[in-house]
Amino acid sequence: MSPFPATGMPDRDWWSALWPDPEGVLEKLGISSGMSVVDLCCGDGYFTARLSRLVAPGRVYALDLDPGMLERAKEEVARHGANNCEFALADARDIAKHVPAPVDLVLLANTFHGVPEQTRLARALFEVLKPGGRFAIVNWHPIPREETSVLGEPRGPATEMRMSPEKTGAVVEPAGFELERVMELPPYHYGMVFVRKDR
Repeated sequence: MSPFPATGMPDRDWWSALWPDPEGVLEKLGISSGMSVVDLCCGDGYFTARLSRLVAPGRVYALDLDPGMLERAKEEVARHGANNCEFALADARDIAKHVPAPVDLVLLANTFHGVPEQTRLARALFEVLKPGGRFAIVNWHPIPREETSVLGEPRGPATEMRMSPEKTGAVVEPAGFELERVMELPPYHYGMVFVRKDR
């Protein structure tokens, strides 16, 4: 069972209804060709496959704790014809054991709200980033779950688990990051990009 509560992947139908343009989301976060990126808690690979194509000839390291989800992610990446992705069955907090060299960016989408000891995780991510590297978070806005419907049903984490951008920044910045920008990712999400501050 995942140590991160309420972070299970949604059914693919509403996932694609919620994110009809995943490449556009990734580009807004600053992801581009040649980058090395970690897709942390990659789930079934919905973003992983697009990341792999977007960063080519760069590399993607996809980590997830659920073996079933990781297998689905591998299949999704293969279906998109990408061959620049490495997979690891791993706890997000052990990221340093599975990333062989410092990376440009770590992506954590739709999961941060369920992470215990969030600042501790951010510190672990700090250590695998290049100087000036970025940590990108995609999070649900803190609006009631009954107001975030997709395909006619309320979706996303419980209302009380949702985090405002201010709350997210308050737990990430103490790990050595500086907020670079916040963006809207309609209909129900925001993105935040933090920059590793060189010591």
